[in-house]
Amino acid sequence: MANNEEKGLTYFVSLPFRIEIHPTAEGGFVAAIPDLLGCITQGDTKEEVLQMIADAKEAWIETALEEGVEIPEPVPNEDESWYPLH
Repeated sequence: MANNEEKGLTYFVSLPFRIEIHPTAEGGFVAAIPDLLGCITQGDTKEEVLQMIADAKEAWIETALEEGVEIPEPVPNEDESWYPLH
């Protein structure tokens, strides 16, 4: 298996990581990518939170590559609450 640096940012950003979106009590939404520990964001609308999590995903992966942190491959999930980003 190739290491993270060989695969690179473009490869990992293109992977369909599962995204969980939940409404907040205050209004708006929180989105997280469970496979990327700590990759979480919030937005006022689902559209906004999807854009924010796409940005957070790229930043998380870029930082992991720079710091030599292992990036997991996405884990498939049959749950309908996820949205693939690619």
